[in-house]
Amino acid sequence: MDTNDVPNASLQLLHQVEKRIVRVLELAGGVMEELANGTGPRMEVLNNYCPEFMQSIKEIQMMLWQEIKSACDYRPFEKCDYNSRISNEMCCKKLGMIIGRLDGMKQTIEEYNKAN
Repeated sequence: MDTNDVPNASLQLLHQVEKRIVRVLELAGGVMEELANGTGPRMEVLNNYCPEFMQSIKEIQMMLWQEIKSACDYRPFEKCDYNSRISNEMCCKKLGMIIGRLDGMKQTIEEYNKAN
């Protein structure tokens, strides 16, 4: 396998984000050079750099947001309040206890049937 190949999709995405960040910094540097120009900034250059800069920032933000979201654990109650989450956890524990008792009853019935 070539050392330039990145097998992990997350690493590939982060590599693309890194490249975009470098491009954004180049654009910002170009704008700074234009603003520092002794004869004044050339508007056509600024008009070319600024939209690309803003679009790149938006793309970086979305890519990172998606990657962070996919990296986080699944949380079905992420946007719910505390009471809903606790109520759900309590119901799950109650169901676990009921299943345990039903298993005990099943075992008792099986033992009874074996004895008779």
